[in-house]
Amino acid sequence: MRNRPTSVPHTTPVPQNQLGEFLRAKRDQLRPEDVDLPPGFRRRAPGLRREEVATLCHISPTWYTWIEQGRTQAVSTDTLGAIATGLHLSNAERAYLFQLAARADPEHSPENGSETHQLADLVKVIRTPAYILDRHWDAIAWNRPAALLFEDWLKGRGVRNLLRYVFLHPQAPSFIVNWPERAQRLVAEYRSDTAAWRDDPVRQALVDELRSASRAFDAAWQSQKVLSREGGLRAFEHARSGRHEYQQFTLRVAQHPDLKLTVLVPDEPA
Repeated sequence: MRNRPTSVPHTTPVPQNQLGEFLRAKRDQLRPEDVDLPPGFRRRAPGLRREEVATLCHISPTWYTWIEQGRTQAVSTDTLGAIATGLHLSNAERAYLFQLAARADPEHSPENGSETHQLADLVKVIRTPAYILDRHWDAIAWNRPAALLFEDWLKGRGVRNLLRYVFLHPQAPSFIVNWPERAQRLVAEYRSDTAAWRDDPVRQALVDELRSASRAFDAAWQSQKVLSREGGLRAFEHARSGRHEYQQFTLRVAQHPDLKLTVLVPDEPA
């Protein structure tokens, strides 16, 4: 008689066909009425059928099925553009689609750069909270106002990765106002921001770690949502100084677009 293991370590499966997973998620999110198609009858699952998406994209159903199933790597930029149009993808989602397919979008050609700007000195002279993230969303530079605001993240020798802080630090949900929505948005922004490095072992290790350690991150990651990293109102509830509200601005360095400078400007009533 075989001995049964007393416990089985929890592992979260990671999709291998990321392009297909993304296309299926977007197809499931659309309704026939969203794309001017008749609702039809006997729909066993929500969303559009593959044949309907193929019609919208002006490609054959067989070819679209192969793309979604990961049975081909030879997807042209014209086909990707047609899929982006047919599925009504946003600019961020279109960019993510091309990155997953490892193709350069002819409508958004990246500019080449050679030297990384030295931004640490710039951050220090900014009077309001400001910090710089690298491509893995690790904070590599910040000023004193940022360290005072984000004590649990930027002071001392704690975790420097923004996602690890947001999802794993016990104080983050009470510090970040409207944490559930902000946390979900961060995952969608991270997916879009780092799609070009989806095979990077550091990125993969971070995603695997967070999916195993945080149910909230795992659910947000599996949702396949993609959003551009944008600014807007941000609010924080500091344990000693109370509530702080800011307008957030995120800037990229032209010669080194994988670095992001975030500046928080106090939101004052007009």
